[in-house]
Order: sequence, then structure tokens, then C-alpha cells
Amino acid sequence: MDKQRSPWPALWALVIGFFMILVDTTIVSVANPKIMVGLKTDINSVIWVTSAYLLAYAVPLLVTGRLGDRFGPKNMYLIGLVLFTGASLWCGLSGTIEMLITARVVQGLGAALMTPQTMAVITRTFPPNKRGGAMALWGATSGVAMLVGPLLGGVLVDGLGWEWIFFINVPVGVVAFILAMILVPKLPTHQHSFDILGVVLSAVGLFLVVFGIQEGETYDWGTITGPITVWGMIIAGIVVLAAFVVWQAVNKGEPLMPLKLFRDRNFSLASFAISTVGFTVSSMSLPLIFFAQLVLGFTPTQSALLMVPMALVVLPLSPVVGRLVDRMHPRYLAFFGLFVMVIGLLWYSAWLDPNVDLWPRLLLPSVVLGVANAFIWAPLSVTATHNLPTSQAGAGAGIYNTVRQIGSVLGSAAIAALLQARLTANGLHASANGAQFGGGKLPAVVAQPFTDAMAQTMLLPAAAALIGAVVVLFFVRPRDTGQWSATQGTPVVNQAPEPVES
Repeated sequence: MDKQRSPWPALWALVIGFFMILVDTTIVSVANPKIMVGLKTDINSVIWVTSAYLLAYAVPLLVTGRLGDRFGPKNMYLIGLVLFTGASLWCGLSGTIEMLITARVVQGLGAALMTPQTMAVITRTFPPNKRGGAMALWGATSGVAMLVGPLLGGVLVDGLGWEWIFFINVPVGVVAFILAMILVPKLPTHQHSFDILGVVLSAVGLFLVVFGIQEGETYDWGTITGPITVWGMIIAGIVVLAAFVVWQAVNKGEPLMPLKLFRDRNFSLASFAISTVGFTVSSMSLPLIFFAQLVLGFTPTQSALLMVPMALVVLPLSPVVGRLVDRMHPRYLAFFGLFVMVIGLLWYSAWLDPNVDLWPRLLLPSVVLGVANAFIWAPLSVTATHNLPTSQAGAGAGIYNTVRQIGSVLGSAAIAALLQARLTANGLHASANGAQFGGGKLPAVVAQPFTDAMAQTMLLPAAAALIGAVVVLFFVRPRDTGQWSATQGTPVVNQAPEPVES
């Protein structure tokens, strides 16, 4: 293979699979009622269809990023793609809720293997001063996938049945595998030792925390079984994660999560900021979709159409932002995007009203959120990876994607808890009205208090985005070389892309 070959074809090949796995984080939400009917199950069981995927996706990300460094990002990506595609077929063929949940776990593991490799390939094949455009494509993929997932799910469920939200992945996965085999280069591997204890501690700690947060409402934040409580699991998870961090600090070999990466101020801040973005994006759609379906009487497809303006704005703007990232400080671009996201969410909160024609009101803030998304993903990704050595590209990508996914899980859990609290505060009982969810338009007598609860709930993702906007203001200034050092404050020589093996 020509060592000077453009890295762009490889990136486009990876983006296909990356888009597919991100869509599957949101596509199931509009299909839950149909799955309940088709598999003759209850609401608590069907929630696990999403929870199992999120857990299996989030927990292994630190490990899979390191596996990419050790065995090659191409190999790990292809293995993950095979798992994900095969599990998608299994999901669509499932005849029981237990089988579907099991298949979703395997699907999540495949997604966890794939995700860090896409970012690691960018870091290892694009020089730092050329990564803006590449990260813009990666960021646009992230933003658009999270926004169009519900829309695609609504169309498939209404037209073909819930099984097709999984069957659609099979031909896409086959095409993505062929393209990746042909276009993605084999990059040199790094013969690291493998931190087995770090793997166990990180996996157990993340599982306990994420499970506790995801399932807190299911168990009313109380007892799960016997002496095991929700808060007990979360506290135990935090303790295990603290032990993991201590082990990473004292490990004399090569730790799973090199803490020295966090000496880079920009990496640390960008990782925290992307967690607020994950929190915001995963939480903002729930009250909006509930309002559209239960107050306005929209179908799943109609309610998902509210997301279309976001996607339509993100696509043309992202390449423009990518070029800007290579020319100016990402701090200003990321702050603009996050601040505009706050404005869009506050706009939604102020304009939700069951008594007027809401289409213009619902679509205009969606356009604003599209602008926000276009200015967020690439600047944060470039900032996080700018100073990473190639030997730590997989580990850095794993950390970055882990905190993003954990932010998404926290957002999903927090918005559900706040939504129920605001319903109660507005004179409605979430448990009593639960049977009406998905059952058509709410009676006029409860439409206004329900709308008020949804509008108030929208303030939570706005607050998370505001925190992210403040954090990015502390990014370090870029230097004239196009790359900057967060720890020494001195210019760093631009890092050349890695050679590839034929």
C-alpha cells in the first residue's frame, strides 16, 4: 500500500459502521410500544432492551480502546462489526423479550469494540493540523446519528414493523465490512502489557454505577433484592472505580488508563465537556417526544420529524466548522456551540404550549440546536486528541468515548427522575398516568400541567450544556505551530501520521 495514500477513504469506510452503532443508541425508543405488543411483555422488561445495550456499550469502552492499541484498530473494528451485525439479525429474529435483551447485550459489545477505533484511526493517520476536517466528519456522524435515530425508527416501525429497526443493520454491516477490509490500513501495533486487574476493576465499577443509575427508578431507588439496594450498588461502584484509579496510579507496568493523559489540560477538559454533551443530547428528546405524542397526538414518525431540522443543519455546517477548527482556537467554536444549545433548549422550554399551532415553535428551536451540534463535536474531538502520542491513541479514544457514553447514561436516568418529579409537582402522578403513555392524546384537563412538567424538565439538559460551555473556556491557547502543549505551555512539533502496512 502506498504510504502516502490519503486517509480519507478509510475514514469514510469507518464512518458507515460508526453511524450505524450510534443510531442504535436511540432508534429503539419509538419502537418500545410495538415491541411490548409483539413480544407480549411489560414496560419494565422492554426498558431493558435499551438498558442492556447501553450497559454493554459503556462498560467495556476503556478496555476496547486499549485492545485497539495492542492488536490493531482495524482488527478490533472488524471483529466488533461482525458481532454487531450478527447480533442485529438475532435481535430481529427474537421471539421472546429475554432473547432480544441477550442479543442487545452482544450488539452493545460489538459497538464498544468499534467506537474507539474510529477516533484512534483519525489520531494515527491525520497530522494534528489536518484533523479538523476529519473530526468534523466524525462529529457530524455522531450528531446526526443521535438525532435521526428516532426518525428512522418511527418510519421503520410504522411501515414494516419493529423487527426492521434491527434487520436494516444487516446489509449496512456487510457493506461496511467490505469497505473496511479494503480501505482501512493496518497500522503498527504497540506491544503493551495488558492490565488484567485494571480491566476487572473498571468493568465492575462502571457496571455497578451504570446499572444503579439506569435501574434506580425501576426499584424506586430502594431495595433490589435482599440486602442489595440501588444506592448500595452505586456507592460500591464508586468505591471500585476509586480503587481502579489508585491502581492505575501505582501500577508500575502499563496501566489500562494512563493517568498521564490527564496531565494534558485540554484532554481532561474536553473529556469532561463531551460528557455534558452526551448528557444533554440523550436527555433533551424525552420530554419533547412525550409532549409531541401525548399532548399534540403525534404518531412516532411525526414526533421524530421534530429532529429533522437539526440533522439538516448539521450536515452542511459541519465541514465549515471542520475548516475553522484548523484555523482558530477550538475554545471559541465549542463555546459558541454549547451556548447556542443552551439557548435552543431554553427556547423549547419557553414555547411549549398545548393551545396554539406549535409546528413553527417546535421546528425553529430545532434549527438552533442543529447549529449548536455542528459547532460542538469537531472542536471537542480535536482538542481531546491534539496532543495524544500515537501509542496512546486507542487509550485516549477509549477514555473520551467512555465519558461521553457515561454522560448519556446519566442523562437518560436523570431526565426520567426529574420528569416524574415535575409531573408529581404539577398535580399529576407519574405512576397513575403511566398506562396512558403511548395510548394517544391526553385529555385536555391534564394537557396543560403535563406540558408545564415537560417544559420544566427541559431545563435540565440546558443546565448540563451550560456547564459544558463554561468548561471549554479553560482550553489552553493554540500556538503558531498549529499544536499546543497543555502542560508546558510551549509549542509542540506537529506529529506526522503513522506509516501503514501493506
